[in-house]
Order: sequence, then C-alpha cells, then structure tokens
Amino acid sequence: MFKATIDADILKTAIETLSVLVDEARFRISPEGIVVRAVDPANVAMVSFDLNSSAFDEFNADDSEIGMDLSKINDIFSVAGRDEKVVMELDEMSQKMSLHLGGLSYTLALLDPSTIRAEPRIPQLELPAEVVLNGKDLQRAVKAAEKISDHMLLGIDEDVFYMEAEGDTDRVRLDMTRDSLIDLKSGEARSLFSLDYLSDIVKPASRSNEVTVELGKDFPVKIGFAIANGAGKVGYLLAPRIESD
Repeated sequence: MFKATIDADILKTAIETLSVLVDEARFRISPEGIVVRAVDPANVAMVSFDLNSSAFDEFNADDSEIGMDLSKINDIFSVAGRDEKVVMELDEMSQKMSLHLGGLSYTLALLDPSTIRAEPRIPQLELPAEVVLNGKDLQRAVKAAEKISDHMLLGIDEDVFYMEAEGDTDRVRLDMTRDSLIDLKSGEARSLFSLDYLSDIVKPASRSNEVTVELGKDFPVKIGFAIANGAGKVGYLLAPRIESD
C-alpha cells in the first residue's frame, strides 16, 4: 500500500535532484518515507536521496520498491502550479501509479525495479575539509567557469575556499574567505572536477541557502543540502578528474 499527498513544488524539486544524474530510479518506500540511491551511467557520480514521511501532508505506506521513469514525472510537473497538492496512489495489482493534481489525473505505468541498475553502495569517505556556503554562490562560480573550460578546480588554502577554471588562454577564479562563508573547516583539499556534472548538480543545490561541500586532495567531492524544509536531504558524490602535469 502507498498513498500520499504532498506539495507539488516539494515533489518537483525532489525529482529534479535525481533526474540531473539518472533517467530512471528505484524508489524504496517504507512507513518512514522514501529513499533512493543511484549512480549515473558513466559511474562518475552518485546521488543519495531521503524524503521523510513528515514532508507529506498525508503518508500511508507499507514496505515496497517501485521503479519510475523520471522524465515522465518531470513532464507532468511542468504543468503543476507552485501551491498545488499532488495525491499519489499505488495500484499494486496493475503496478501503476495514479497522480492527481489541479483537477488533472494521470495513470503511469511503473518500471520493473529489477530492470533498473542496482542500488550502489555509497562509500563512507572521511574528507579532511568542509565548506558551507549559499547554493547561489556555488552556482555563480560554476557558471563563470563554464565560459572558459570544461573542468573546475575546488580547493582550500588556509582560510580561503577557491573555485578556479582555466582554459587554453583564459582563467577565472573565485575566492571566498571564512567571513563570506557560512562555515569552513580547513584541511588539505584540491581536486579537479568535470563541469558537465557540477553544472547539473548545482542546479537543485542553488535553491538551498546552505550547501555543504566536503573535499580532499584528488578525492571525490561530497555536496549535500536539505530539501522539503528540512524533512529531506540530498547528497551527491562526484569522482575527480586527475590533473595532467
């Protein structure tokens, strides 16, 4: 059994955090909420997603697992109003999900979870440095870097968090001191990342006032933030590119 009611804007944001990396996903549903763990097709980035039952106006669920085509869901929510409610109900016999919003009713065929890539094991990394900043500051630096390069350096130099990109002839760098950050834990940190992935990840992250970035030297970066007014959390893990000499 699964029946739930939630703000359309919350659900739309939640789906976007997943769809920037994958087109389909396994949703693990329990009385406590919904959990998704997924890795992109190139094995470069992972996403972990947790949405507690408290994010919903109504939430009644037994333990189950369903597969969903995220592009279909995104298309539906493109017509949803910000303040509308979405009512979701699972028909276990037909393996279809009913969605009701703003007078519209949709019936979506679900995917067989066994046909979707298995849930990855998220590595437990203890990274030496951590920065907390506004998501819009992170997005600003990424957008500037996109103009001149396809990769971006993230690092910490004492009390400065820097984001830097260098092309064939041009270079851009944004320095953020401890005073301009929400929090900073200094440590040895300098890693290079693909802007293709960073650009996608910062889109949903830019809506958060507090984004946590954990870094090391030539290690993956962990980017995390809360959603649904704190009732949910999203975490990304992005592998580094190796700098050439």
